[in-house]
Amino acid sequence: MTTRQSASLAENGEAKRGKFDLKPKTSPSCGEEASAFRPKLFTRIASPLRPALAVLSLMAAVTSGAAHAAIVQVMPGNDLQSTIAAAAPGDTLQLAAGEYPGNIVIDKPLTLQGPDDRAAVIIGERRGRTIWIQAPDVALRQLTVRHSGLSLPDMDAGIFLDKSAHQALIEHNDILDNLVGVYVWGPKNAIVRSNRIVGQTGLRVNERGNGVTIWNSPGSKIIGNDISEGRDGIYSNASRQNIFSGNTFTKVRYAVHYMYTDNSEVSDNISIGNEIAYALMFSRFLTVRNNIGMGNMNQGLQLNGTQQSTIENNVIDGGEKAVFLYNSNFNRIAHNIFKNSDIGVHYTAGSQGNEITGNAFISNQNQVKYVGTRYLEWSVDGHGNYWSDHSAFDLDGNGIGDTAYRPNGIIDQVLWRAPSARLLLNSPAVSIVRWAQTQFPAILPGGIMDSAPLMAVPDTPTLKKYESLK
Repeated sequence: MTTRQSASLAENGEAKRGKFDLKPKTSPSCGEEASAFRPKLFTRIASPLRPALAVLSLMAAVTSGAAHAAIVQVMPGNDLQSTIAAAAPGDTLQLAAGEYPGNIVIDKPLTLQGPDDRAAVIIGERRGRTIWIQAPDVALRQLTVRHSGLSLPDMDAGIFLDKSAHQALIEHNDILDNLVGVYVWGPKNAIVRSNRIVGQTGLRVNERGNGVTIWNSPGSKIIGNDISEGRDGIYSNASRQNIFSGNTFTKVRYAVHYMYTDNSEVSDNISIGNEIAYALMFSRFLTVRNNIGMGNMNQGLQLNGTQQSTIENNVIDGGEKAVFLYNSNFNRIAHNIFKNSDIGVHYTAGSQGNEITGNAFISNQNQVKYVGTRYLEWSVDGHGNYWSDHSAFDLDGNGIGDTAYRPNGIIDQVLWRAPSARLLLNSPAVSIVRWAQTQFPAILPGGIMDSAPLMAVPDTPTLKKYESLK
């Protein structure tokens, strides 16, 4: 047997061991028995080129896939769902201006893009989801999306991002007249950016959906959208590591509504004329900064069960309460402007451990409402807050008032417990009690005290931005 024949046997797996016997072959021409060969030792040696060839093969496959990605022109007369089915992963469907039937499903990575003026309109059937994305790496750009269904239990939406829609990108679209504008239901790292979202105005506010609803979608971002006419602008539930930034909210119930959303950021948003600007409930480790709330009907900031969060550099103007703290602990509330509200801060339900410093309370009818007997200090390291109704001197010129500020007294406590006592506010007895408190501070009830009140309103970048909007 030749060496080449022996190697062929080894390659075919017939030589399983280090040594083996080879039976002699009989020559068909002479019929004589061939002589036996001595057994030989064969060892398979892996070629060092094999891993490199595998890598090159994979790169060729990826390059081939990229090379096959195409831009497919789609006209209004085309069947959009059939076009999606025929497209290859990675293709871009370029939609011309016109109307397209909705209730489409996207189940592969694709880009759907309309013209710059968003004149490609995808119209739903007024049931279900106008666009339902079920695959990762899908992008929707410059489209108009209308007419979803109106069933909240069925999670009807203009654009629905399913749990598998990781890295979805929804940007520069008009999302109009839907129950929920964009429903982000479980994907990771989705981005909803620079869209105009207007809700279904034919429904009462409590029957409408939200501009954006997000559930359990870590790493997702809602950025730079204009949201109006919904129930809530952004409603987040049971999520984490999200960023809601640079959005503008009008004609909604709550601009941002957090429920059980941890380690997230709310920044640089503007809420105008809504019932509550920023409602942060049962959440931890939030960063809420550089937001503006103007013309709020009820509350600017609601902290309900909010723990270990940073609330800083926000401006809240107007409303029944600028800030409502309810059972919220160990938060830092610093360098905010709270002005022109019936109550600057309503502080209740056992909230404790909060640092409140560097804020400005301006022209609120009642700066603080605190019904309790504990003494709470609202200054940190000799730096308190500015109070527009505090008459104090600063003889040493260090920017800190020479006398402490106490926003509440005995009469305030009586009025909160028995509102009908307001009839006696102008009576001589009340005047005597107020005078006595100024002369004998020991008779003051427990409450808020700022031992280092500021003499001037802190200057913040958000305040300048707010003044430019007025």
